[in-house]
Amino acid sequence: MLSPAIEKAIEALVVLIADANPYTRRLTRTMLTNLGAKSIYEVGDGVAAIEAIRNVNPDVMILDWDMPVLDGREVMRIVRSPGVFPKPNLPIIMLTDVGKRSRVHQAMRLGVHELLVTPISPKTLKQRLIGILLKPRPMVRAGKYYIPLPRRRADLSELISAA
Repeated sequence: MLSPAIEKAIEALVVLIADANPYTRRLTRTMLTNLGAKSIYEVGDGVAAIEAIRNVNPDVMILDWDMPVLDGREVMRIVRSPGVFPKPNLPIIMLTDVGKRSRVHQAMRLGVHELLVTPISPKTLKQRLIGILLKPRPMVRAGKYYIPLPRRRADLSELISAA
């Protein structure tokens, strides 16, 4: 059961889903709708995701790792460009079908707020959205990367040494 304040916050969110798979987009939309989200936009490729960020001004984006034209990594590199891209601090939940440690480290370097391995559950999506709403992390420079402040300081040094 969500508190009324969290329910209101989720209801007010503008969410952008960027995924090439129409079934995954529909499933994610259904989960978001069941959580109370009202403003949900969908796109099927990376170029459309970049345009939608500029035009829709989402509060959070759910981005698939593998998409046509521009994949999730390329979208992240464009979005995480302060001074160049209009919304470099956008909270992003990335979806991937690969749950390897190397993928997690790569996602961290790209500046992803949360990484979820598909298939995702409504409970996991809710937890990540609530985390983004209740515990927003400021964006910081880590070497050449622009990332959300890591939850543990050790992550920052690991990230810089991996650069």
